[in-house]
Amino acid sequence: MSRQRIEVDLEELDRIIDRSTHAPLSESEGQKLKTALHAMAERLLWKRTTEKTSAVLPRDSSPVEKPNADESTPAGHGRHGAIAFTGANRVWIPHATLQSGRRCPECGRGKVYRQKEPAALIRFVGRPPLEATVFEMERLRCNACGQVFTAAEPERAGSEKYDVTAVAMIALLKYGTGVPFHRLERLEGQLGMPLPATTQWDLMAAAAKLLQPVLEELIRQAAQGSVMHNDDTSMRVLRLAREPGDRRTGIFTSGVVSIVGRWRIALYFTGWKHAGENLADVLKRRARELPAPIQMCDALSRNTPKLKGSGKVLLANCLAHGRRQFVEVVESFPDECRDVLETLRGVYHHDALAREQNLSPHDRLRFHQEHSGLLMKGLHQWMEAELSEHRTEPNSGLGKAIIYLLNHWLKLTLFLREPGAPIDNNIVERALKKAILHRKNALFYKTLNGAGVGDLFMSLIHTCDLNGANPFDYLTEVQRHTEELKQKPSAWMPWNYRSTLAQLAGPVAA
Repeated sequence: MSRQRIEVDLEELDRIIDRSTHAPLSESEGQKLKTALHAMAERLLWKRTTEKTSAVLPRDSSPVEKPNADESTPAGHGRHGAIAFTGANRVWIPHATLQSGRRCPECGRGKVYRQKEPAALIRFVGRPPLEATVFEMERLRCNACGQVFTAAEPERAGSEKYDVTAVAMIALLKYGTGVPFHRLERLEGQLGMPLPATTQWDLMAAAAKLLQPVLEELIRQAAQGSVMHNDDTSMRVLRLAREPGDRRTGIFTSGVVSIVGRWRIALYFTGWKHAGENLADVLKRRARELPAPIQMCDALSRNTPKLKGSGKVLLANCLAHGRRQFVEVVESFPDECRDVLETLRGVYHHDALAREQNLSPHDRLRFHQEHSGLLMKGLHQWMEAELSEHRTEPNSGLGKAIIYLLNHWLKLTLFLREPGAPIDNNIVERALKKAILHRKNALFYKTLNGAGVGDLFMSLIHTCDLNGANPFDYLTEVQRHTEELKQKPSAWMPWNYRSTLAQLAGPVAA
C-alpha cells in the first residue's frame, strides 16, 4: 500500500509546541501536529513485508515490466479443486438409476458411459485434534458366590492407551505447526478429553528413541548430497552443559538441506555449535570417492565447515543476501538500487525458466551463461566504476552494499561456472522457519535432550514436506514397523516407505 508523502517543517512544529505552553492550540495547528506525529510514528514502526522489486522500489518511479512476462495470465481465485485433497476420505456415489452401457433415457438412441472425471462435492467436518474412546465393558456379579464376570476387551481397542496415530498427531502439532504442549492440553481439556503436557512429552521422548535409526539414515544419505545448504538461527535451551573449554555463550538451531538426486533432506541440530560445525559433522559420513559437494550459505565464516582434504566443499554464497544489501538502502539511493534490483530480477527470472523447463544441471548452466552472464558482467563493471570513479562514497550505505558484492563475487556467481550451483540459500531459510515458529510459541527447550527430540521430529516432518509425502501418514507407519526399520532404515525414507509397505503386504489377489 502506498503512503502519502508529508512535508514536515520542524521550525513550524517548534513554534506550535512553544505556543501550546501559553495558550490552547487552534484546530488547524492541532491537526498539523497530530499529522506530523503520526507520520513519524509510522516511519519508525512500518516494516516492509516483502522484498519483491515491485514493493521495494519507490511507487512514483516509472514501472518496468518483467522480462518475458505473460500479461494474459489471470489471477488465481484461491480455491482448490478436488484433486488437491489427497488426504481426504473418498466416497463413491453410484447413479441411482443408470449404469454404464445402458440406453440413454433422454434420447433413447445412444448409450451412456462413465466419465473419467466424476462430479465432486467437498464437505468439511470439525473434530478434536486427538479423540478418546472409552470402552465400557459390562460387569456381572453373582449374588450367591460374589464372582464378577467382565466382558472381553474388544480387539479394536488395541493394547496401547495411546495409539501411534495419536503420537504422530502430537508430533505434527508440536514440531510441525508450533503448537506448544500446554496449548494442546488446554484445547483437549476444553473438549472433555484431558491430555496433560507431561504425557505428551513422555510420548514424544519414547517415540524419538524408536525413530532414531531413521534420523541416522537421513544424516548418512544427506552427507552424500551434491548440493548442501546451511544456516542457523538463535535458540534457547535452559539447561545446557557445554564442552570443557568452550567459552561461547550462543545457542543455535542449525538447518541443513541436502540435495541428493531427486530428493531433498532437511536436518536440524540444536546446541552450542554453529552451522558450519554441524555441517562438518554431517560431511564426516560422506563417501570418500565422491567429489566435493557445493555448499550454499551466506558469507558468515561460521557457516563454513573447517575440514581438510576430502572434506572440503565448493563454496557458493547467497545472492539473495547480496541483493538485500541494496534493498536496505533503496530509499536513500533509489536510482542506483533500481538498476541493481532489476538486473538481479532478470537473473531470478532466468532461474525460474530453467526450473519450469526442468533443465539438467549442465543445460541450466549453459542457459545461465547465455542469458544471465551478460547481466552479471554488466553489474560487476558498473559497481567497479562507481568506486573507481568516486561516484559512490565507499562508507555510504550504497558503497557498503557494492563492496559486499565485489568482495564475494566469485562465490556469488558460482552458478555461472558450476553445474547445479544454486543462486541463493532460500530453501534453508524456509526450513529454519519451523525452528523459529517453535521458538516463538514454546519460547525454549528445557534440556539438550528435549532439543534433540525436537530436531528429530522437525527433520522427519520437513523432509516429508520437501518430498511431497504426508508427514502424519509417514510418522504413523514408521512407528508401526519399528522392527523392520531397525533392520533396513534405508527402506523407510519419506520417498520410498510406501513401496516398502506394498512389498510387506505381498501381492494383491486378483
